[in-house]
Amino acid sequence: MSGAPLLVLVSVASIQFGSAVGRTLFDDLGATGVVLLRVSLAALVLAVVTRPRLREWSRAAWRAAAMLGVSVAGLNLLTALAMRTIPLGVVVTVSFLGPLTVSLVQTRRLLDLLWALLAGAGVALLWWNPGASLPPGGLLLAALAGVCGAGYIVLTARIGNLVPGVGGLPVSLTVAALVAFPFGVTGASAVIERPALLIGAASVALLQTVFPYVLELLALRRIPTRVFGVLASLNPAAAAIAGLIVLGQRLGTAQLVALALVTLASAGVTARLR
Repeated sequence: MSGAPLLVLVSVASIQFGSAVGRTLFDDLGATGVVLLRVSLAALVLAVVTRPRLREWSRAAWRAAAMLGVSVAGLNLLTALAMRTIPLGVVVTVSFLGPLTVSLVQTRRLLDLLWALLAGAGVALLWWNPGASLPPGGLLLAALAGVCGAGYIVLTARIGNLVPGVGGLPVSLTVAALVAFPFGVTGASAVIERPALLIGAASVALLQTVFPYVLELLALRRIPTRVFGVLASLNPAAAAIAGLIVLGQRLGTAQLVALALVTLASAGVTARLR
């Protein structure tokens, strides 16, 4: 069990740096075009690698995979649309309210609740920025992405119990690609005239989708979703760091304090697993 938190932490870093790299492709492929290419390429890679035995699936497995695919599509499309108008760190901070709610609802012990509340305080502080003008529409999109993120956590755990290995991922991502297709096909079509853009899209697919989804599926088979939810509180911190390194977004004092609070909460819940 001790290795499961590390899987989540590596996943968090991969997701946020993948998001930052993907943001640099918005001008060429469009926000939703990047999402479409990313989930499509990830579905293809995982299908080849895992070769899921679909004939052995139960109806419950198919239903869970389809629902997960819709959640993945919603999470990524809404996040990408929000990133067009508000910074990456803010998007991830607001969308984290969904996973945080999962950890709070499912908590059974007071100490878990305290760690979750500490992480929530860090998220709130990271979002707080006096004098900043943030478009309400972007914040709403990020909040809706958080709802999809909560569903993603619950459904990933469910399909992990119904399908052996990571065979459920390519099916779910295929569903996500179908959902994203009408929104992203126009932007993604730019690769026809500029095939080199596929290199960037493939990099984002690996960083933000293939590696994280596999790691999180494996982790959720070994730790409770409430623990995963608190560990995922590192996402706003990782997003802020990725935004600084890749996108040039600077961090203020309030943001640095928030990172410390979130890190402390994650360390606390990780210690509980020993």
